[in-house]
Amino acid sequence: MQKEKLAALKEQYSTKIIDGNIISQNLREKVRIHTEKLLQEQQIQPGLAVVLVGDDQASAVYVRNKEKASKELGFYSEVHRLATSTPEQELLSLIQKLNQSPLIHGILVQLPLPKHIEEKNIINAIHPDKDVDGFHPISVGNMVIGQTTFLPCTPAGIVAMLKESQVVTTGREAVVIGRSLIVGKPMANLLIEKGSDATVTVCHSRTQDIKSHTLRADIVIAAIGKANFITADMIREGATVIDVGMNRDTDGTLCGDVDFANVVGKAGKITPVPGGVGPMTITMLMVNTFKSASGIWLV
Repeated sequence: MQKEKLAALKEQYSTKIIDGNIISQNLREKVRIHTEKLLQEQQIQPGLAVVLVGDDQASAVYVRNKEKASKELGFYSEVHRLATSTPEQELLSLIQKLNQSPLIHGILVQLPLPKHIEEKNIINAIHPDKDVDGFHPISVGNMVIGQTTFLPCTPAGIVAMLKESQVVTTGREAVVIGRSLIVGKPMANLLIEKGSDATVTVCHSRTQDIKSHTLRADIVIAAIGKANFITADMIREGATVIDVGMNRDTDGTLCGDVDFANVVGKAGKITPVPGGVGPMTITMLMVNTFKSASGIWLV
C-alpha cells in the first residue's frame, strides 16, 4: 500500500486507527524520563547489547533502529557486528562476556542466525536476568505459569496497545493466527492470562476454515506472514484487528497480513502497516531493559 493511500485511509478512519507510533512515542518518553531519574538518583544507566551475525539487510535495519532507540532514551549501548562465518563457540564466548559485564543489563542476539549456528544454544546461553527478548526457556516457562518475567516484545507490545486503545479483552473471543514462538504462542498465553482474561483460539497453516473462527472473534491478531491474507469477509463488524505481518505487496510496497484498505471500513479498531505493531516491538525491548536495570516495570 502506498504511503499516500495509507495516509488518506488514516484520515478517513482516524477514530478506528490504533496508531503504534503515538503509543510508542509516549511510552518511550516515559522510559527516557525514568532513565534520567535512575541515573541521577542511583548512578545506574541501563545498558543494552545487541549482537548481529552476518549481513542480512533486514536484520541490519532492525539493529540500527534498536541502537538508535537506546541512545535516544539515554541507555548505554553496545552493538557487536560479527561476520557470517563466525563460529558458534566464538558467539557463545561473547555472550558469556556480556553476561558478566556490569554495564550490560539486556542482551539481544538478532535472529535469524547463519545456518551453522544453533539458535537454541545461543538463546539458552543468555542469562535469564538479561534475557530482554523473553526467549530463554526460563522466561517462557515463567510466562506460561503467570510469574513475573521478561515478555517477548511483540506480544507484550500488542497487549500494551490494546490497553492504551481501551480495547476490552475480558470475556471476549480472540483469535490468534500463527503459532510461532516469537509471536503466536506467547500472544495466546498473554491473552488468557489474568488481566487480559480473553478466550483464545489459535489458528495456523493446518487449520481448516480459518474464516469460521475469525468471524466469531472480537479480536483478531494476524501473525501468519502472508500478504493481505485477512480479507473483509473474514472479519466480524466492529472487531478489533491487530496486524503483525510485514510483507511486500505485488507492487513492492510494505503491507501486512491484513487487507487494510478493505478491512478498515468494517473493523472497530485496526492497526496499520507500517506504523502499527512495529514501533511497539522495539519500545518493549527498551521497557524490558529498563526493568532489568532498575527492577521497575513501566507497563
